[in-house]
Amino acid sequence: MPASKSVTLNTGAEMPTLGLGTWKSGPGEVAHAVQFALQNGYTHIDTATAYDNESEVGAGILASGVPRSSFFLTTKLNNNDHKRVKDALDFSLRALKTDYLDLWLMHWPAPMVQDLSGPDRSIDWLDTWKEMVKVYKENPDKVKAIGVSNFCIDYLKRLLADSEVVPAVNQIELHPSCTQEPLVDFCRTHNIVVTAYSPLGSNDSPLLTNPIVNKIAERYGVSPANVLISLQANKPGVNVLSKSVTDARIKANAKVIDLTPEEVQELQDIDKTNHFRVCHPNWTGWGSLGFPDCE
Repeated sequence: MPASKSVTLNTGAEMPTLGLGTWKSGPGEVAHAVQFALQNGYTHIDTATAYDNESEVGAGILASGVPRSSFFLTTKLNNNDHKRVKDALDFSLRALKTDYLDLWLMHWPAPMVQDLSGPDRSIDWLDTWKEMVKVYKENPDKVKAIGVSNFCIDYLKRLLADSEVVPAVNQIELHPSCTQEPLVDFCRTHNIVVTAYSPLGSNDSPLLTNPIVNKIAERYGVSPANVLISLQANKPGVNVLSKSVTDARIKANAKVIDLTPEEVQELQDIDKTNHFRVCHPNWTGWGSLGFPDCE
């Protein structure tokens, strides 16, 4: 299917297909990147308390002069805030200098102690979700939708079996070497939008020199990065985050192209021979902390 401009959440709200991600964006760079992106056509900004840049994102939003109602804003509950859900929301709102969030996600289903040195076994992430639901229902002026991030099928099944609210979004790693197709299909079946992070794979990703990616890029006269970002935008029920702090690259990444079904499949098939994952639970140390891994 052709690339979409937005996806419809199960709340009825429209979420832009392309957003600016701010993970790993360095101090002193994020505010300008957000300002430039908003002033050059981006209508979705994604951050997280764990990125330690919400204040800079908020500064960039103010500096842009773009009305708050004209863009979509996402942030995430940190792993060590599972016992202080309402306070964590208020902290993010103050840091971002905004009255409301369009989307608030549980960053990981992994409650941690305050210093993030290990799991907090006194709380179940499902209880955290239920507290997020309560806050969402009691504060519709502060948070317009809630969702999850880095949830696999098993975790989603457990949540759906014991929740009155279906997550609006599941934000996960997606690129041609990590397609997670069963998980994407599961989310689509349950009316959960998928937000793709790390669409290029990683910094200096081998996908940028992949011959299939480059062949398609040459065909359309765009960069390999454009092809990789566009791949996610061409999937139903999926939106995508591009990430850069460089003006030229932020602007270039906004070019989303329509791909044929055959091109989408050709890109998806890269996973069969060149699979890798940047942000696997093992990479975060979940295994050593006692949290079960799942795909």
